[in-house]
Amino acid sequence: MSPAHPEKWPVLVVKGAVDEELLRDYTSLASAAEESDGNPPISEQTFVMLRGVDDGDHTVLSWAAYAPDEESDPATAQDLAGFAVVDDAPDGTGVLEIAVHPSYRNQGVAGRLLGALQETRGFDGLKAWSHGNHEAAAGLASRYGYAPVRKLWKMRLMTSVSQLPEATLPEGVTLRTFVPGQDESAWLAANKAAFAHHPEQGSMTRADLEARKTESWFDPKGFLLAENADGELLGFHWTKIHPRHGDHPAIGEVYVVGVTPQAQGMGLGKALTVAGIRHLEDQGLHAVMLYTDADNTAAVRLYHSLGFVRWDVDVMYGPAT
Repeated sequence: MSPAHPEKWPVLVVKGAVDEELLRDYTSLASAAEESDGNPPISEQTFVMLRGVDDGDHTVLSWAAYAPDEESDPATAQDLAGFAVVDDAPDGTGVLEIAVHPSYRNQGVAGRLLGALQETRGFDGLKAWSHGNHEAAAGLASRYGYAPVRKLWKMRLMTSVSQLPEATLPEGVTLRTFVPGQDESAWLAANKAAFAHHPEQGSMTRADLEARKTESWFDPKGFLLAENADGELLGFHWTKIHPRHGDHPAIGEVYVVGVTPQAQGMGLGKALTVAGIRHLEDQGLHAVMLYTDADNTAAVRLYHSLGFVRWDVDVMYGPAT
């Protein structure tokens, strides 16, 4: 039985990358939350920064709230009840994410973390993600005067791959797979051009890419590149496979589809999307999902035409104006 006053639970504050032991605790808690909720509470990029492999100008701050065991010495017996992470940009803005262990829900853990955040950093320039937009997160945001400022749809393919429309590559464009050690620079340039106005994807660095290449899910055979006769990279479809997780079966993801400005309007985005989905089907994945901004009408229209429907939503909150 844990104490009834989480506002008194100790909070560890860490600036920058965390050590291996704390990273394991963060990862374990996030995994438990995902198993309970069906959504990862912390983004992939945040864990990249927590591991210390991001070479950007951002600063990562994290707060770990511990619940001492009443039956033991609190100094030696503590459970990680929740943690919060802020990605601080050089311009003073920041993005917050919070994860609370299912065993410590509805005990004020998130409030304790926010209190510690307010004491050490404050809320200036801060926005916050709620992955899955749970009711508790919406209530907490409202309490602090925050309102939705961005919605990221999670969509799922509801038709069989055999029902996908034919989508041929534009004339003179060929498809091949990513070659590690060869294609990194060209892909980073194409990605930056394709996502020039995207707040996360367009800012990916070489370190971000290298970090993802070390992940267990990375497979260059599922990283499709479209190029013209001169070998210029025009677009790409990076797929991802999420392995079975507890009661959740394995699922494929349309991870990133990008088309450079000079190749837009050729139907390349649709052709790349279909090619990547067919690759996932070839790997035995019959369930496919993706993320897209709700206000990206062109992307939403494309995905609807392929048989995707809205499945869930991540919501970013910011100060209400």
